Amino acid sequence: MAFNEKQRLSSSPSNRVFVTGTGIVTSLGLGWETNAAGFREGRAALRDITLFETSRQRTSRGGEVELPTTIDQRSLTDRQFQRLDRASKLLLLAGYEAWDQAGWGKDERQLAPPAVIGTSAGGMSLGEAYYQQATTSTRRHGQATRVSLYQPQSQALTLCQAIGTQGPISIVSNACASGADAIGQAYRLIRSGRAECVITGGYDALCQLVFAGFDSLQALSPGLPRPFDADRDGLALGEGAAVLMLESEAHATKRSATPLGEICGYGCATDVHHLTQPHPEGLAALASMTAACREAGVSPTDIDYINAHGTGTPKNDVAEGAAIQKWAGDDVASIKVSSTKGAIGHLLGGAGSVETIIALMTLKGQWVPPSLNVRAPDPVCTFDLIREPRAAKVDTVLTNSFGFGGSNATLILRRVS
Repeated sequence: MAFNEKQRLSSSPSNRVFVTGTGIVTSLGLGWETNAAGFREGRAALRDITLFETSRQRTSRGGEVELPTTIDQRSLTDRQFQRLDRASKLLLLAGYEAWDQAGWGKDERQLAPPAVIGTSAGGMSLGEAYYQQATTSTRRHGQATRVSLYQPQSQALTLCQAIGTQGPISIVSNACASGADAIGQAYRLIRSGRAECVITGGYDALCQLVFAGFDSLQALSPGLPRPFDADRDGLALGEGAAVLMLESEAHATKRSATPLGEICGYGCATDVHHLTQPHPEGLAALASMTAACREAGVSPTDIDYINAHGTGTPKNDVAEGAAIQKWAGDDVASIKVSSTKGAIGHLLGGAGSVETIIALMTLKGQWVPPSLNVRAPDPVCTFDLIREPRAAKVDTVLTNSFGFGGSNATLILRRVS
């Protein structure tokens, strides 16, 4: 059934949670300005993968990031810096931008803000390198380092060391919902009063094992990913990172910070239907969307735009579409929806965090990004599927992230005037 208006909450005494800094790295480029322009214009950034051999796969294209030749070392030692893997570099670039944009400094370091970071593959490329050397060479040089940095907390720890913070680190690895769940957990820390500031986000780097794994499931499109197209035939994999600096309203006000937006709702649910396939009716997706709305005190008519999970696989898109239909009810035709995965690919553990920043971009810029490559929308698209760049009044955005194993997460963000 549709969202029940009686589920709307009265104003909560809980702390408001503001986003005061963001950093983003995708195949569109580095930073807020470059990415905002790319998504606003509906630009695609899928290219031939150069990181590993793809000749035996269904496709050779993905959202590969062009890393800069130099990266700021900041507080890392020379040895730490020399050991950086690709995933660490992605996370560092996003983290530096977010820290600088927020204007955090000595006071925030003294607060020792927690870091809640999501990832799916983490240091997988290090594991690949370890295995390849172990099976093809008698040399063992560098193997101990690979084992050490393969640990899931290593990239987040590197970021905290680089920017000089010493708070606790939590890693969320919940498949493709990891980035959104990490932000949701960080949001809850501030909302409940357990923290004043939190570093959060998600990341994943392309690696051959994951690429081949998705290809073996026939989940990769041999052509272009076409989320919500009637003839969609799979997703494209990408890589990237997004970091957000969250703080309470009181802390942001005290230092006269200008918020980029407010996180006001988070919902999550587990779908026990299948290891890799969503329930065809999107029941858990509906539950996460409804829970987020309940916490935010909003109904579907308050949502100006949905950044859908929208992978471009046949079963995911129809399940999410069915969930949106049930959630919105009679108002579904007025709901603006698009997926940005046609532009940069599916970033796995980094997807939810990148798409949260895209939501903030729409709130700041008053536009909605298009779903690319859609020729004929699937019949499930009874909502307003955005296929061309569009200016729009955007005050409240909902973003969905769903993953293997039945992970479902929804975040709601609001413009701060």
